[in-house]
Amino acid sequence: MSDFDRGFLIGLLVGEGSFGGDGRQPQVVLRMHVRHEAIFRWLERRFPGCRLYGPYHHSGRSYYQWMARGRALVEELLPLLESELDPGLDAHSAERFRAMCERYESFIERERGRRRRRDVSDGAGPAAEEGGSGAGA
Repeated sequence: MSDFDRGFLIGLLVGEGSFGGDGRQPQVVLRMHVRHEAIFRWLERRFPGCRLYGPYHHSGRSYYQWMARGRALVEELLPLLESELDPGLDAHSAERFRAMCERYESFIERERGRRRRRDVSDGAGPAAEEGGSGAGA
């Protein structure tokens, strides 16, 4: 992801996104008018594990809703947010993000553990990256 893409995404989420969850897993949601469809298509290309819903037409409003949750959130979006979103950029968004991560810490760690186990079994773990034999070699 280019520096521009990273900055554009962070700006979108700080300005329009929400950080929360459904009680079982964390989620980041971006909801905007249908006139911003091109942005949602951009998100789909960059984050294929996330989902786009809509267009919805409700109470005179027409909008799309993009959601990052579950494995896609933990693997695709969380590392970027952890490295880029801080209170100096936007205290409110950083606090909402921190609270989401804290509330869903066990889910996040469980998904990260699954990823590590998958990487090791695929031979993509630390040993493979350092030129070691990796799993199954």
